[in-house]
Amino acid sequence: MLIILLHPTLFASVWNSPYPEREMKGNTLFGVFSSPPKHLDPVLSYNANEWHIIGQIYEPPLQYNYLKRPYQLEPLTLTSMPKITYLDMSGREVKKTDKTVAYTRYRLHFRNDIFYHEDPVFAKQQDGTLLYGALSNSMIEKLHSTSDLPIHATRHLQASDYAYAIKRMAVRQYHSPVLDTMMQYIVGLDQFSVQISKIAAETFRQHKKLDLRPYHIKGVQVQDNETLDIVIHGKYPQFLYWLSMYFFSPIPWEADLFYQQEGLKHKNLTLDTQPVGTGPYYLAVNNPNRRIVLKRNLHFHREYYPSLTPKEAESASIERQLLRDSGKQLPFIDKAVYTLEKENIPLWNKFLQGYYDASGISSEAFDQAIQIGTGGEMGLSDAMRKRGIRMLSSVSPSVFYMAFNMEDPVVGGYSPAKQKLRQAISIAQDQEEYIAIFMNGRGIAAQGPIPPGIFGYEKGKAGTDLYVYDWENGKRVRKNIETAKELLAQAGYPGGISMKTGKRLKLYYDTVATGPDDRALMEWRRKQFAKLGIDLVIRATDYNRFQEKVRKGKVQIFSWGWNADYPDPENFLFLLYGGNAVVDTNGSGINSTNYKNPEFDALFREIKTMDNTPQRLQKIEKMIKIAQKDAPWVWGVFPTSFTLLHGWFRNVSANAMANNTLKYKRIDVKQRLKQQIQWNQPVYAPLFWIVFIAAILILGMVRIYRKAQNVTLKRDEVQS
Repeated sequence: MLIILLHPTLFASVWNSPYPEREMKGNTLFGVFSSPPKHLDPVLSYNANEWHIIGQIYEPPLQYNYLKRPYQLEPLTLTSMPKITYLDMSGREVKKTDKTVAYTRYRLHFRNDIFYHEDPVFAKQQDGTLLYGALSNSMIEKLHSTSDLPIHATRHLQASDYAYAIKRMAVRQYHSPVLDTMMQYIVGLDQFSVQISKIAAETFRQHKKLDLRPYHIKGVQVQDNETLDIVIHGKYPQFLYWLSMYFFSPIPWEADLFYQQEGLKHKNLTLDTQPVGTGPYYLAVNNPNRRIVLKRNLHFHREYYPSLTPKEAESASIERQLLRDSGKQLPFIDKAVYTLEKENIPLWNKFLQGYYDASGISSEAFDQAIQIGTGGEMGLSDAMRKRGIRMLSSVSPSVFYMAFNMEDPVVGGYSPAKQKLRQAISIAQDQEEYIAIFMNGRGIAAQGPIPPGIFGYEKGKAGTDLYVYDWENGKRVRKNIETAKELLAQAGYPGGISMKTGKRLKLYYDTVATGPDDRALMEWRRKQFAKLGIDLVIRATDYNRFQEKVRKGKVQIFSWGWNADYPDPENFLFLLYGGNAVVDTNGSGINSTNYKNPEFDALFREIKTMDNTPQRLQKIEKMIKIAQKDAPWVWGVFPTSFTLLHGWFRNVSANAMANNTLKYKRIDVKQRLKQQIQWNQPVYAPLFWIVFIAAILILGMVRIYRKAQNVTLKRDEVQS
């Protein structure tokens, strides 16, 4: 009889792990990205999924404190916060309150203990020239990555690296998305951009390298290796926030010149794919269609997990577990592996198996992850709690809205009739229903452009759009559809029929080409307009064409959104400032709805340079009331983000402004391994049944064979 023994140790490890065993047992974070990052060059990058990567590699001068709330800036590569001096037209120092203030100077003192991660771009010959500055075609052909080059080196961070980065921003050929914004502020940047862009055009035409070291911007002055002055026009307090953004990350001249080699560009080896920074991690693997790997920078400077006073922790509602590592040196994690996951279901299943440390909650997984209490509050389901999963939720500093093109002859304009048309449509757009159906209740119906957590946001009746809602019994109630129909009639469209033409009002909604999942949303949109007797025509196109139409003002109604660059109301109100209208800025403005109200614009110019005082709040309240009456937007939704965390993933704080947060996080590798093995045990029964049935079949075949052999032997005996 055949006996098959299965040794129990065969099942002691995880069979279905998507990672090598060494990675599984290492101090490694496992995460995902849903779309490949296009730009890792900080001059070009302006996308959340890109900043999630480069935030761990590059270091601007300032950062947000990881734990403090409200959000607070602090030095990152500086010895202290920038020294701010106010100057008059002649360059003399004056007081901040002086009416003669013409310029503001920010003096930055950099730390002298910061090094770049080791990279071949810093390898040099004895005369200081780049060792790999003129690679032969044969050498380039052999390279899969520049890390294949044998000699790597590093050097100190210098003030001139930040000046070099601003000069790169000015080169039109590099297409920095914030150049036009910064030209309004940094003294001399506009003239320098014109000059250097002409030089760049000729240099690139001749296939030469553009070395920016000999050129200088009037308002960007390197005083010494550790001191940089940046001078801006007038007063603009929000400039400090800009110094925490990655456009102001240092760029070493060595990296810029190294990656301008034509052969490297042909192999897509550029600063856009091979970042060089001073952050806690460096990019070890960049395969954007499959996997991105970050590894610890062994030259990372000393930085420590933030410490809070009991009062600060209480005011910020900080959990005790977030303070366990206070004062300990960063970073805690050695390596981060991010895998491309385009589909929600595989991502969710791998999270439940313990192969991803955190996950969002897709619509498909919502009922499995969340249970809703009798009062409508959302909490984790029992199944998630049993696995030790925690939920982190917060209202994002973002707004998603439906916009009217104020230049459009039908839905635009500022007359009472046009205002009432847009107000009627705003009432008919049932945002509460939208949030319930399409967002699983994860959002707040917006009343204006400023989201919760940002100065200027108000709760209760004071923050309610009373053109769209009534305030009844202490809560907001959307005005009924009859009120909207009455407004529509006053606008000249009773029952949706134009009093001028006698025809039904037909409006056009532009959107990105929709797939099967978006058809329900588009049908919902049509129904909201149909409640007023208005026909809505959906015009779907690809994203690039959609953007082009918006920038040229060739749309009528469309949906758009904005994530905060920095936690200041100016960063949202400028979306409605007339000076930023896309039709007046050749498409470079950020006021995509082309809203221009002189009173609103005058108030914006006042609040733009004010500190957060009661006087500033009063002016902001007035601006919002003006915009609510004009209704250039259907205010839409402030989304609520939900993140699920396994019990072994620690020090995770809901910081919506900071992108460089990997260094604070910690993984309990032993706990993760234990639970991965527990959750991924193979199901033995089918295997044993297969073995059992196979054994019976084999035995049956042996018996048949032996029986046949016996018959043959007997036949031979008879014949003999």
